[in-house]
Amino acid sequence: MLAPVEMSAERFEQLVTDELDELPDEMVDGLDNVVFVVEDRPEDGSELLGLYEGVALTERGQYGFGEMPDRIILFREPLLAFCDDEDHLRDEIHITLVHEIAHFYGIDDARLHELGWA
Repeated sequence: MLAPVEMSAERFEQLVTDELDELPDEMVDGLDNVVFVVEDRPEDGSELLGLYEGVALTERGQYGFGEMPDRIILFREPLLAFCDDEDHLRDEIHITLVHEIAHFYGIDDARLHELGWA
């Protein structure tokens, strides 16, 4: 078992911001009413690395004014425990962001597996 990466919450959030900035414009330009959040761990105690909470673009009917924003959550502690160095952590943050953004666009886990993102 590898030792988890140790890093302050502030540094972790900076890595998430850096990786968001690296994503292609085509991927992030369509993210309407979505917030990105870092939490320590999932409430259910699972080892999830990330989670999309919201209504996928493909499932939306009457959606618009006054809706609460969708959330893409990255879980700091499971990501740190999963990675053995900062480069690995950056890669996993990137993969997790792409995975959860894909859910926003209505791409399910089966299709993500086919594409190599799950």
